Amino acid sequence: MKKVGLIMGSDSDLPIVQKAASVLKELGIPYEAHVYSAHRTPAEARDWTLAARDEGFGVIIAFAGMAAHLAGAIAANTTLPVIGVPCKSAALDGMDALLSTVMMPSGIPVATVAIDGGKNAALLAAEILALSDEELAQALIARREAESAAVLKKDSGIADRL
Repeated sequence: MKKVGLIMGSDSDLPIVQKAASVLKELGIPYEAHVYSAHRTPAEARDWTLAARDEGFGVIIAFAGMAAHLAGAIAANTTLPVIGVPCKSAALDGMDALLSTVMMPSGIPVATVAIDGGKNAALLAAEILALSDEELAQALIARREAESAAVLKKDSGIADRL
């Protein structure tokens, strides 16, 4: 199975990265996590990205706050799918990161999830990998069915609580 790269611009993004790692672990998807900054370590971020396909990665998730150029810098150096996760910061509550991540120029796509959306980024990465992995596709179906059952269980008891 292909691996997922979890690249964060700062270790302050770790709580959001941990949400993604938890989902990947639950689904049995191998991953690696690194701290590379688009601004402070651009050469290292580029070198890692250029080697990612040969190292067995199938998807890269980039987590960054504030200017949030990391996902775009990663995407500029690979044709692997890149998922951007804008992270909240004190300044603009994550809106700056969201806009920086989603507003990519034509020709360099970055899929973007919600602010602090580490869980959904991992699920999107899993769905991408599941295109060529039937076992993973079935695990995702089972996960959805379990989530549906949990909601219906809550529904069945709600009338008693009102």
